[in-house]
Amino acid sequence: MILGIGSRIKHPDHGLGVVTNVTAKMYWVTFIDKGLETIEVDEDFEVIEGVKDEVDTVSFYEVERTLREVLKRYSDISEIVPIADKWKGGTLVLQPVDQNLSSKELPIDTFFHKIVMVRDRIRVMEQKINRANLDEQDKIDLQQYITRIYGSLTTFNVLFKNKSQQFVGSRSDN
Repeated sequence: MILGIGSRIKHPDHGLGVVTNVTAKMYWVTFIDKGLETIEVDEDFEVIEGVKDEVDTVSFYEVERTLREVLKRYSDISEIVPIADKWKGGTLVLQPVDQNLSSKELPIDTFFHKIVMVRDRIRVMEQKINRANLDEQDKIDLQQYITRIYGSLTTFNVLFKNKSQQFVGSRSDN
C-alpha cells in the first residue's frame, strides 16, 4: 500500500516523521530530528498512522514537479539534488604522489555541487542542440558525444542520494 500525504511513520535511522509528498517510488518525509528526507517506498519503517493515497486528486508534488520540468526546459534553473547521506559533511582529499607537495582538501558537498552544475550545463547544452537548426546527422553526432560525457561522469554516481538523478551513459545490450 502506498501511503498518502499526512501519514505518520517511524524510521529506524531518521526517527518520527510525516509524509509530505509521494511518488510511485519515493516519499518525502519531514522528520522531527532530521528535517526533510526522501526515502524509498519499500524502505523499512513503521507506519504509525497511515493515510490512504487519494487517487482522484493531484498532489502538490505533481504540480510542483510539472512546473519544475517547464522551468528546466526553458531556462538553466537546476533542481535540488541531494548528496548521499554517507557523504554529507565529508571531505575530499587529493594526495599527490610527491611527498614534498601538500595535499588539497575540500568539502565533499562543494565538490558534489560542482558535479551537479556540470551535469545541469550538459543538459542545457543537450536541449539547445536538440532545438538548434542542425541537420539530423549533426544532432546525432553531438548527442553521441554528450552520451559519452555522461558515461565518463558515472564514476561520481556514488555521491548521489537518488538513483534517478545519477549520470547514465550509453547502455550496452551485450
